[in-house]
Amino acid sequence: MQQSENDILRRVRKIEIKTRGLSNEIFAGKYHTAFRGRGMSFSEVREYRAGDDVRDIDWNVTARSRKPHIKVYEEERELTMMLLVDVSASRLFGTTDRLKQQVMTEIAAVLAFSASQNNDKVGCIFFSDRVEKFIPPKKGRSHILTIIRELIGFRPESTGTSLAEPVRFLTNVNKKRCTTFILSDFLTPESDREALDDALKIARGRHDLVGIRVCDPREAELPDVGIVELQDAESGRKLWVDTSSRAVRDHYAEQWRRRSQRIDETLRHNRIDTATISTGGDYVTELIKLFKQR
Repeated sequence: MQQSENDILRRVRKIEIKTRGLSNEIFAGKYHTAFRGRGMSFSEVREYRAGDDVRDIDWNVTARSRKPHIKVYEEERELTMMLLVDVSASRLFGTTDRLKQQVMTEIAAVLAFSASQNNDKVGCIFFSDRVEKFIPPKKGRSHILTIIRELIGFRPESTGTSLAEPVRFLTNVNKKRCTTFILSDFLTPESDREALDDALKIARGRHDLVGIRVCDPREAELPDVGIVELQDAESGRKLWVDTSSRAVRDHYAEQWRRRSQRIDETLRHNRIDTATISTGGDYVTELIKLFKQR
């Protein structure tokens, strides 16, 4: 159902009050601690010293000199945060009191206000199986409210998901290093996995990538409620399922476990810190845990 302009504005204001308060009280300091020094410009190369971050090793110079060397960076005064937000049809799923879209919107708002507290720019890329909308990075409260408004009211052209597309777009549109949060359920087709791995590998060399995976409890486990019709939100495919069958429920759970494992492997392989957040859980706790591990 299409929302009226007044409904959207009320929701924007409600989200601002909640998430700005969380950002001010909890996340601003932790955001700065976790991500300061991540917006860096290249300065020089020097020999590796004990305690240096191995992720900064310059393998080309190391191979030529036969001694380990690292890249040295200077912290940029002005950092940029990019939000890559999944707007595919699967975001409209939710069996708790919140849809995945609502959780993603609140998390995006908290992160944006946290960046704003540090006087950083914030930009946003909405994606389905294509880049749906690009909001260039800017500073200021009015800009963040514009992003929140779009998160609430945006209607994508496509229903599918491709994570490779927005990651490639990020690499092309942002030449300077930035902190990038990918907010998605990561339910991308298996055919997209190789392209995603390649895109992440390139983007990870330029930007600081963080994954925030939003899931719903019923995606991992079916309840025993008899025969029900399930529909894939992105493909429209429908299927009748006998949830009273233990074998059916076990198969469903195993398929989800394998899919989740493949997602985790791709993110780990590209050294991307990730938080998994349930629509029925507390995203504040999970975000604080994510920030602390950095």
